[in-house]
Amino acid sequence: MHITRAELFELTQPLLEPFVISGGTMTERRSLVVVLHAAAGHVGYGEAPPFQFPFYSEETLVSAHDMIERVLMPRVVGREFEGPEAIDAALRDGVRGNWFARAGIETAAWDLEANARGVGLATLLAERLGVAPAASVACGVALGIPPDRDAAELTRAVYDAVRHGYARIKIKVAPGWDTAAVRAARHGLEGSDLPLTVDANGAYEWPRDEAALRALDDAGLLYIEQPLHPDELVGLARLGETLRTPICLDETLRDARAARQVMALNGPKVWNIKVHRVGGLSEVCRIYRLAAEYGAKLWAGTMPESGIGSQAALAAAALPLFVYPSDLEPSARWFGRNGDVIKLTMGRGGRMAVPQQSCGRLLDPGRFRLLTTPVLFGAP
Repeated sequence: MHITRAELFELTQPLLEPFVISGGTMTERRSLVVVLHAAAGHVGYGEAPPFQFPFYSEETLVSAHDMIERVLMPRVVGREFEGPEAIDAALRDGVRGNWFARAGIETAAWDLEANARGVGLATLLAERLGVAPAASVACGVALGIPPDRDAAELTRAVYDAVRHGYARIKIKVAPGWDTAAVRAARHGLEGSDLPLTVDANGAYEWPRDEAALRALDDAGLLYIEQPLHPDELVGLARLGETLRTPICLDETLRDARAARQVMALNGPKVWNIKVHRVGGLSEVCRIYRLAAEYGAKLWAGTMPESGIGSQAALAAAALPLFVYPSDLEPSARWFGRNGDVIKLTMGRGGRMAVPQQSCGRLLDPGRFRLLTTPVLFGAP
């Protein structure tokens, strides 16, 4: 794998409607797309999707752009590598954090190998782990906090999600918007046995919010996702021992090092794996092996990314330990009909097919040109 040149683009995709979580609001999805070129015309695409402001992680779009262009890209262009794991090692050396920036290049390297071999990312990932990938994955919907915290609006959104065939409903919650949110979601789920989960994005504190968290514990949820701050590792482990409802880790699970600490604390055993949050697919493999040892149950989260970044999430979700429906949704839900650079669709039964091709073979070049701006073009 000799990287002959690289390109960096900014991708901007307007959202059909604002998406609100406990930490902030999005009206458009901006991310960075890395394109790696190798000999014989092979090409790989990767996405770095941090938000514009640091309400989800310390990284932002601006910091990732600077890190990719000034620090990380020079480490790979013009060099020969055994494979994407070797590129991952080159990107990690002497670099703390910057997971999203590293994932943009690292996932492009995996996609480059997939392109050269004429297979999809799921095939490569499963080979590395010695498992068989699924042909399709179950899709869950993630519903944000409605405008003005309108309970009736959330009920309608849940009802629509049930009609569209999703396999799991997730709603965003925050202090002051939890009991009413669950009640509204239950109204939308009437007549359905779909599992319901809540995601707080670290908005609660223990014991300050004990009453609210105990109320969620009584709500019959499949799990409670990231109730406490990402750095409250001990607190999350203790909360998991206190509540009956399983705790799911998201932002806390930054890498395999964090996973090992969770295991040492006998902490939560439901893990949301976001490929880009952990630094790429090589780190997903490391976390996956630990999950197998620990008996953790996995599912794939998204930011959401474009169809480019979602290819890595789909590949992860196809692995056997990913037993819960993942946050992989049709492109039309976020960006409208034909609004994505790689179109994602959901079939009957709330499942999405796992692609058997690389991003370059799936990409809509016209949409890509329309929605991207080159910011580092043809770097030697």
